[in-house]
Amino acid sequence: MDPVEVGLGCGSDTAHLSLLGYDPRVYYRGRGAFESIGAGLAMAPGDIAFKSNFATFDEKTGVVTSRRADRHFEEEGPVLCAALDKMKLPSYPEYEVRVRYATEHRCGVVVKGPKLSGNISGTDPLKDNRLLLEAKPLDNTEEAKHTANVVNELSKEISKILVAHPLNQKRATEGKNIANIVLLRGCGIRIEVPAFEKNHGLRPCMVAPTKIIAGLGLSLGIDILEAPGATGDYRTLLTSKATAIANALSAPVRACPNVFVPGEDEHKPGVSDGYDFGFLHIKAIDDAGHDKATVFKVKGLEAVDKAIGQLARLLWEAESAGQFQFFLCVTGDHSTPVEYGDHSFEPVPFTLCRLKDYVGAVGGETVVLQTSLDTFPLPTVEAGDDLSDYVAAGEEISQPGRAFSGDSVWRLDEIAAARGSLGRFPGSEMMGIIKKFIQLEL
Repeated sequence: MDPVEVGLGCGSDTAHLSLLGYDPRVYYRGRGAFESIGAGLAMAPGDIAFKSNFATFDEKTGVVTSRRADRHFEEEGPVLCAALDKMKLPSYPEYEVRVRYATEHRCGVVVKGPKLSGNISGTDPLKDNRLLLEAKPLDNTEEAKHTANVVNELSKEISKILVAHPLNQKRATEGKNIANIVLLRGCGIRIEVPAFEKNHGLRPCMVAPTKIIAGLGLSLGIDILEAPGATGDYRTLLTSKATAIANALSAPVRACPNVFVPGEDEHKPGVSDGYDFGFLHIKAIDDAGHDKATVFKVKGLEAVDKAIGQLARLLWEAESAGQFQFFLCVTGDHSTPVEYGDHSFEPVPFTLCRLKDYVGAVGGETVVLQTSLDTFPLPTVEAGDDLSDYVAAGEEISQPGRAFSGDSVWRLDEIAAARGSLGRFPGSEMMGIIKKFIQLEL
């Protein structure tokens, strides 16, 4: 499956829009709104927002030396965001600035006020050791020109606050990168789209601690489930994600989790009689690709396999009681090869099956019900770990296997999936394929 189209290396936001049935060329208005809404900032029409990084900036040369001040910023990030939230712009006192921590080195930034345009560039140079950029208007309107001026002052005022913050002074004495700039990119407005349920006839929920995906889901009218311990980074608890999705899909047999509401500190109850469509997002494997962490990516994929097994057990317990029929779909929103360290344009594997057939493929109900539901962390990588054990294991499974039901493919990887009966298709067709499949009498 090509998440958007053949040959396009896409971002997670445009890819997810496409996969969920929304043409990004029609509906995409920048990723900033998704990040900010997902971080908990409510947005009104006319507001603009940015997907933002805490970064390290050389004030003498104007060069951004590190676009990520620190991936492990869970303690400092909220403190610095609190210092920036509701800051004032000396030349533009009529504007309100809201800042909320997201995950890792990221935060959401929203600007509220009159005559703002989302059609401006950002300040992020997109690579380390490049000059900090100035925001520029992307059209000739007075609103875009004015907004660029507002954002450039915002960037400078943010830096002043961060440079003077005691936390950065402490980091400097400890020899750590200081977070003395916030890179503002992906300027966007809240999109107005038909709700997912209206488009597809399925009541949707999502587990997505990664704020940009959560914000995208909220923009489509998808409920974001509470999943304690799910963080959207290497510390995440996959079991918590699987449990939240399973409980939401099997309510009212199980209690439905609470759901997140932007702009409110308290969560609200989820739908008491459950959902029809659950979307479980896992970010850590993509992070491993960006970090060129080959061994961790392999181990992380094995952890995902384990979490899928836990999800299958929880769903099978509900289905075997006679009240539900479930289907599983596993795919990706883009490729992130460790050799390249960034998103690329290769198609991604896609698989879809009845839960009943998954149970048969792994050895039957006894095997599934023996799956441990104990919570487990993502694996760690020790110095000296390499892939020699995995190469040997790969040689052992290289002999032809046996497919269970469906087509002849029995492995989920890019090469094997290319032989599948679905052929090659764009991500915009994914929801249609899923809906047709669940209507089949197999």
